[in-house]
Amino acid sequence: MEIIASVLSLIAGIGVLMIGMKMLSEGLERSAGKGMRKLFGKISNNRFAGIGVGAVATVLVNSSAATTVMVIGFVNAGLMTLFQATSIIMGANIGTTLTGVIIALSGFNISSYFALLAFVGVILMMFFKNDTVKKIGSAIAGLGLMFVGLSLMSGAFKNEAIAAALQNLFKVVSFPLLLILIGMVCTALFQSSAAMTALVVTMAAPVNGGAPIIPMESALFVILGTNIGTCVTAMLASLGASTNAKRTAVIHLLFNVIGTTLFTIVIWVFKDGMVWLIGKMSSNAQMQVALFHVLFNVITTLVLVPFIKPLTMLASRLVREKHGGKDDAPRMYYIDDRFLQTPPIAVAQVKREVDNMAEMAKTNLKRAMRAVLTRDLSEREVVEKDEERINFINKGVTKYLIKLSSQSLTRTDEKFIGSLHHVVGDIERIADHAKNFTEDAQAMKENDRVFTQSALDELEDMYDKVMAMFDEAMYIFQNNAVDRLNSFAAREDEVDMTRRLLDNNHIARLNEGGCNVESGTHFYSITSALERIADHLTNIAFSIKSPSGSQREAMEKIADEQKRRSRERKHSGQSLQSTVPTEETPDASGLDDENADPSIATAAVKEDR
Repeated sequence: MEIIASVLSLIAGIGVLMIGMKMLSEGLERSAGKGMRKLFGKISNNRFAGIGVGAVATVLVNSSAATTVMVIGFVNAGLMTLFQATSIIMGANIGTTLTGVIIALSGFNISSYFALLAFVGVILMMFFKNDTVKKIGSAIAGLGLMFVGLSLMSGAFKNEAIAAALQNLFKVVSFPLLLILIGMVCTALFQSSAAMTALVVTMAAPVNGGAPIIPMESALFVILGTNIGTCVTAMLASLGASTNAKRTAVIHLLFNVIGTTLFTIVIWVFKDGMVWLIGKMSSNAQMQVALFHVLFNVITTLVLVPFIKPLTMLASRLVREKHGGKDDAPRMYYIDDRFLQTPPIAVAQVKREVDNMAEMAKTNLKRAMRAVLTRDLSEREVVEKDEERINFINKGVTKYLIKLSSQSLTRTDEKFIGSLHHVVGDIERIADHAKNFTEDAQAMKENDRVFTQSALDELEDMYDKVMAMFDEAMYIFQNNAVDRLNSFAAREDEVDMTRRLLDNNHIARLNEGGCNVESGTHFYSITSALERIADHLTNIAFSIKSPSGSQREAMEKIADEQKRRSRERKHSGQSLQSTVPTEETPDASGLDDENADPSIATAAVKEDR
């Protein structure tokens, strides 16, 4: 029964450790979401900068496998070159060693203090409403649970029967290549090199004041195996991806295989010397294993940094380019399911996809309106093909948003994801209007219908106003420019009035005989569509304050926020007045609640278009 209890304790310890690692990872990701987005926005061809990005990103997500999978996603989307990916992978291998060092701290009899962090983290998560504090609490709780798991694992090895059995096993299984294979297989099963490293670190500690479960020379070979085993996650992630994405996974494998081969030869030949050298780095056996892991990745990186280009060339030879694919087939440009493992990056990428979708719709609108104004239908097929691409992206983004909504997101990202459902719909409808313009132009050309010069001038003027709205709407959406919403609402009012004026002018032309009824049908269709496009652009702009894009709701929220800030400034001024007596001190805020911003207060009561 004691043996069974110890085995169960070991299994439970591994489970608690992995749950703690996941909580730590999610807490760090949510806390450093904006930082991660900026980090990957600074990717360059500088190999040392790439190593730094990879190392920091891995520390933030607490997993080299997650970073590598994310890099494969970037390469698959065509947003990162193989050269850039290689340097980031090298950095990821260095960053992952921090987890091993943290785990090795359990060898200094301070596990109980670190385990207490689980309670501290839970308190922060339960009793604080601030979202940032909750994220930090999750990370702290995860760190504490890691040490709870390590303590359970360590306790399991104290059973004399289990300890003796494992010690005898590693006496028999001492062949270096077999030990490397054990490290590979176990890491592939756990899908976490950190979990396997934790197990080896725990077994390297002396048991009951005697010998450790695993001798140091054997532990080193198992650690080498874990570095190859962690590549399995990346290899699986590359299945079904582009050729370059598969090459990225192969580069990750080559890095670890080359490093493992070099270290295996050195340790095999100079086993006693290596054990002595590692022993000089720390008196604690568990920390020795962790430091060896650091040493392996740092030295391998230093050796291979000058050979990044040859590595990419070798990967290109191993994974040949497939020919015969349809390059013009509709596809997603920025999003990839692999990013879902890192929600902050997935949110940033889906925003880029939506921005790109909007740019495609804008370009299509330009082509279509050119056809209307000049009767040049040479780009009609291009408009139709891009409209199909936009429809494809609309469906793809919608499905992706549903998947992303089930991930661990911050409140800000949750609201943003909710608003994107409406934004992509508005962009898709703008693209539909562009296609309709080409159909109008085609019908007019086939029936030999023309607009008068004054009608063309009026259409071009209204179109210019709508395109100016397009640029402004996308700027507001991309930069969260709340301060521009009020002036944007005025732009929409101007387009509405322009539409009414143009319709009246056209009626006048019909009465004067300057235009016929058939042309008038197309004229009304185009002005109505331009007005509807302006409405969709308004929805996009106001989506930053209202998930549904409601102008009324957004303006009311802005007015409420300004009133709240006004009250806070007023309260602050009154507090200052009470603490610093003066003669007839004026109100510090200088504003009454009702006078926060008259223009916005007026706009807030406007009906939605």
